[in-house]
Amino acid sequence: MTSPGDVSVIREVRVDDDGLTFAAEKDVLCNLSFDGRRIWSFWSVRDSSVDGPRRRIAWPERLTLHLEGTTRLGLALGDGTSVFDDEVRLGTEDRRLTVVGRDGALLGIDMYGKLVKTFETKDRSELTPLLDALETVLALLHEQGLAAFPAYGTLLGAVREGTFLGHDNDADVGYVSRHTHPIDVIRESHRVQRAVERQGCATSRHSGGAFKIDVPDADGSVRGLDVFGGFFAEGHLALLGEIWEPYQREWIFPLGTVTLDGRELPAPADPERLLAAAYGPGWRVPDPAFQYVKDPDVQRRFDEWFRGTRLHRAAWDHRYGLARLLPPYQPPHDISRHLHEREDPDAWVLDLGCGRGRDSRWLAKQGRRVVGLDYSDVAMQFVRTAALEQGWPLELRTMNLLELRHVLSWGALLASRPGPRTVLARHLIDSTSTYGVDNFWRLVSMVLRPGDRVHLEFLTEEIEDREGRPSLTRALDVAAVSADVVGRGGVVTDRVDLVGQAIDYGYGEELSKGMSWRSCRLEVEWQ
Repeated sequence: MTSPGDVSVIREVRVDDDGLTFAAEKDVLCNLSFDGRRIWSFWSVRDSSVDGPRRRIAWPERLTLHLEGTTRLGLALGDGTSVFDDEVRLGTEDRRLTVVGRDGALLGIDMYGKLVKTFETKDRSELTPLLDALETVLALLHEQGLAAFPAYGTLLGAVREGTFLGHDNDADVGYVSRHTHPIDVIRESHRVQRAVERQGCATSRHSGGAFKIDVPDADGSVRGLDVFGGFFAEGHLALLGEIWEPYQREWIFPLGTVTLDGRELPAPADPERLLAAAYGPGWRVPDPAFQYVKDPDVQRRFDEWFRGTRLHRAAWDHRYGLARLLPPYQPPHDISRHLHEREDPDAWVLDLGCGRGRDSRWLAKQGRRVVGLDYSDVAMQFVRTAALEQGWPLELRTMNLLELRHVLSWGALLASRPGPRTVLARHLIDSTSTYGVDNFWRLVSMVLRPGDRVHLEFLTEEIEDREGRPSLTRALDVAAVSADVVGRGGVVTDRVDLVGQAIDYGYGEELSKGMSWRSCRLEVEWQ
């Protein structure tokens, strides 16, 4: 299928089941629509690759699940100029193509490549709960002594358009602390989070200086309201997510106001300066495909101050984001069957890096008490709900091996639990950093008693992902791991070298879909 014209900066557009090809003379914003509804935005050169004399861009991974049927596909430039508009058929099914969730809600691709419910699919009444929550959170933060205001996309929408950005899907709040040291800013952020939780709101932490508040939507779904902390240091404004800019206090204080969907809300004294710091001088021009270009020095500074603990978490969340589409009940991995046969029937299991809870669930169904801990809360949501409904002796919680306070607090809590215990760690030590491995063994040393065992499995041969995704695991040398075990006070009592075939569910659940993999299973007795 080819566009009829040949006069635009985007020419010769062709559409197929794998993506789009086109000729492009310069980098321009493109908005793609199905039956008149914007679904996805991209930049013609930045986001595509060279394909002979043309360029090619693949469909976003999460969108491919919906590409079945016929639709009127439109491709327009950021200024509205149409460069392609034709009826196309994708996949094999004879129906109208729709991009909707299980509940029928309209979905679109956001700037992070996620398939979400964007504001452009909502009418004003449907945004009322979020506006109410935004006002409530701002008032609560003000009660805690923080001069809070809408930030990032929420502030941009209010200043530029007077409403939420159509391609956005959450609300952001920022504040600038009176403190001038990162430790004090972190302590304050945690204090405020606890105050929010006491009001009955569910929260989760992004980093030492930022957290999220879950806000129920009118349709029963949950939207995230992010609270980003900031402070002045070295003549700069430091504001999480990623602002480090020479700044003057009078550009923030005293707060002024801004109007969002008819509601007057607090705002920085000079909101345009903050928007320029966040989005650059072109912030006034809409860009649904905007990408932050991070300064490595600024990122390193913020990582060391607030969020070095987030290593690869976004990638893990993305990997598990489609886990709900997998078969709900999968068989356990061999290592959990081995553990169940080997351990005392009364021993409870600590499943570290439990992922979707596949092994935790099976062990709990056998009657074992199980505590499953993982970096990504996205992975375990389905199993957590099932465990509550079925009454399985299963507790699933988030824990970060890269935060020492998490390790020490969980170690103390679990060490005090009665009864024999064992640890399961499948593809954990090969999926975290050296610091994470140190903290893994620190946690093990706190929880286990002499004679208790650790059941380890780790990759021993590198895997190249067919789809070019960055690897979240790395191959380890068995001899080096064994020596490390001995140095930390353990004894290897059993070793099994494994060769298997990763299950291809089509959603990236396993290490690498459709690829053979090699790993090693070690049984370690703690001394």
